[in-house]
Amino acid sequence: MGENRSMRDVVVPRRDDLENAMQVVRAHLRPTPVDLGAGTPGDPTLKLESLQPTGSFKVRGAFSAIAAAPGPGVVTASAGNHGLGVAFAANALGGKATVVVPRTASAAKTARLRRLNADLVCTGESFDEAEEYALTLAGASGRHYLSAYNDPHVIAGQGTIGHELDEQLDGPLTVVCPVGGGGLVSGLGLWAAGRADVRVVGVEAAASTAVSAAVAAGRRVPVEVRPTLADGLAGNIEPGSVTVGLVARHVHHLVTVSEDEIRAALRYLAHERGYVAEGAGAVPVAALLAGKVDAYGRVVAVVSGRNITAAALASALAAGETRPAAAS
Repeated sequence: MGENRSMRDVVVPRRDDLENAMQVVRAHLRPTPVDLGAGTPGDPTLKLESLQPTGSFKVRGAFSAIAAAPGPGVVTASAGNHGLGVAFAANALGGKATVVVPRTASAAKTARLRRLNADLVCTGESFDEAEEYALTLAGASGRHYLSAYNDPHVIAGQGTIGHELDEQLDGPLTVVCPVGGGGLVSGLGLWAAGRADVRVVGVEAAASTAVSAAVAAGRRVPVEVRPTLADGLAGNIEPGSVTVGLVARHVHHLVTVSEDEIRAALRYLAHERGYVAEGAGAVPVAALLAGKVDAYGRVVAVVSGRNITAAALASALAAGETRPAAAS
């Protein structure tokens, strides 16, 4: 993202905010199921956010944030899934949403955005460039800018996954989730802060490690972002993003996975568990299959989304093993 962007004052969410978000989410969304697996050694329990009506967990934060928005219209930037959530929630709540995506965004996601009648703007070659344009557009129009991750209501909305797990599974738990800008892992970290028997582990694509770099440095540091199957996780983060401090305080560990490990996870989910996932949605499973997560109690992988192009999925499924040799 550009270095000349203006800083935004963002309130750090509290655990109480998760309760408010849960009321909104419960009013509009059904709880997503968990799949306990067949008991085969190494099979994680799956929290299937890929079965949300928009195909991604992002709709939770969108409902929470739009319900709390100061005006009838919002502007957001998205690699696709956040935009889908915002458009879906805006339709349900009677609001208006402008969604800015990079020209490189997944065709599957942009097609769905058009079907949801979002005011869609395609600009820039990366998420960072699209986000910069969205911030400028929001400032010029006086509308609320809704970050995909750096927003207290978005973070609280994503944390409602944890409240559902409270009702679905007994502890102790290790909950493994994807990390892009850090909204999901921050929300789950806030939830886990109220449970002594839960650990949260975040997983980044090795091609885009903005959050782990910021946590290590204690501040935002720009990182190189390379092409990745986990396109929903790709990009740098806003200066002053509240997710950095939340992750540092509440998340047990951060790990990264390679592109080959992501492909293996997509094959495992399709061939052994019967689920379609996108690259970002598969990274928790990729980390588990590669033996990168120390298990504490039951291990739960948040399969965060399914919005992948047919070509990308076919390529990933074409050849190769479903489990790395090291995890056999």
